[in-house]
Amino acid sequence: MSATAAPAGSLRHDATIISLVGFAHGTSHFFHFMIPPLFPWLMAEFGLTFTQVGLAMTVFFVVSGAGQALAGFVVDRFGALRVLAGGIALLSASGLVLASAQSYSMLLAAAMVAGLGNSVFHPADFTLLNRRVSATRLGHAFSVHGLSGSLGWAASPVLMIAVASAWGWRASGVAAAVVGVAALAFLLANRALLQDAPLAAADSKQAAGGTFAFLGSPVVWMCFVFFFFTVMAFGILQNFAAPIFERSYGVSLALATSGLTAYLLGSAAGTGTGGFFASQTNTQERNVAIALGVAALCAVALATQATPAWGIVALMGIMGFGAGFSGPSRDMLVRRAATSTFGQAAFGRVYGFVYSGIDVGLATAPIVFGPLMDAGRYSHVLWGVAALQTLAILTALTVGSRSKS
Repeated sequence: MSATAAPAGSLRHDATIISLVGFAHGTSHFFHFMIPPLFPWLMAEFGLTFTQVGLAMTVFFVVSGAGQALAGFVVDRFGALRVLAGGIALLSASGLVLASAQSYSMLLAAAMVAGLGNSVFHPADFTLLNRRVSATRLGHAFSVHGLSGSLGWAASPVLMIAVASAWGWRASGVAAAVVGVAALAFLLANRALLQDAPLAAADSKQAAGGTFAFLGSPVVWMCFVFFFFTVMAFGILQNFAAPIFERSYGVSLALATSGLTAYLLGSAAGTGTGGFFASQTNTQERNVAIALGVAALCAVALATQATPAWGIVALMGIMGFGAGFSGPSRDMLVRRAATSTFGQAAFGRVYGFVYSGIDVGLATAPIVFGPLMDAGRYSHVLWGVAALQTLAILTALTVGSRSKS
């Protein structure tokens, strides 16, 4: 460490680590939306249907989910920084594959490479944050981590559509690759701050349990299920909120879409606020239960259709705030579950497996609730959101009761 570097544990040191990891997470979310904004161009270029271009994102999430469960083992074995750099390199490569695509199969290949690159971020990011940031600031760290992902989501469509409109969709693929290269260069320029040696040999609790011991832990599986429920509820809203409100409430598409926008903005505000509460106590499950309880009540109010049309935006904003507020406490809860049983050497594999529930939930939501939409049962879909959030509360409380501080 240089003479001007901040000592470990100081505010400056922690803020730097949080910023670097958050920047990397924002990069991964940028590539979530590398392909969807280009759907109109890709459909025209290759003569594809919405189902066919949508399959590209299914491929992305399936590869990301499977890869995430495995990436945690690689993080524990080789260290988080190396794996994180490899993931960003793959994301950058996916942009070049997209730009050079001459067929539908190459488009799917680009999605596959991007999904593989995306798979490393949760196990690598959370391993770095847990090992390099002071415990008292982890709540804020997880909050910034979530917010940076939202910023990556917001930036991607703007850049991809702007470049495609000016120079064509292939140029957008190249632009995405440049974003990846720039992110990788920035990360490597600060690698001294993010060096993370594997701890497998140093952690006696994990050494005694064995490499795959975490798969026999009920609390780890409950964390996976928790993510599956919460993100599946979000996936329903992400895919179907606008048509649900347009057709069940008879409002304009603009107002219906504003409901989803309010949810996303509320979620960002909730994530930022939740960081101030996540580190204060060892009752993160209580924070999650209250926040998701409020969100579930909003979903119930919308499902009954007793709410006036003007209340859609307000209720969706409150629901988003509740879901976002639970995020930092949720991440602290997973940390408790990991450290209470397996210690720091298992951070990568536990986080990798648990957070793969996100990809499974996003991939499952349209399959399960799409038929209800086709049948015109829009209120049933909203009841499904409330039910999933309630189930998430129950799993969070179970995880909290089984995890030691």
